Amino acid sequence: MKWGAAVAVTFVVLFMIGYERPKFRQYSKREKLAFAMLAALGWMLTLLLVLFPDLPGPTQLVDFLFGPLGKLLE
Repeated sequence: MKWGAAVAVTFVVLFMIGYERPKFRQYSKREKLAFAMLAALGWMLTLLLVLFPDLPGPTQLVDFLFGPLGKLLE
């Protein structure tokens, strides 16, 4: 079932790109690149969360990195 959700997310991203494609002529190269990068990053993060729902969040990474520093400053 997870792969079905991954395929559905991929189709949604492809639909979004297909919907925006006719409007790309009026955008600059930097805007096109920004759109492509944000779409790719969102797609990858969504796939990671769909396929591996138990991944730690960003706050756990911050706690891991700065936890010892907080204990040292106490």
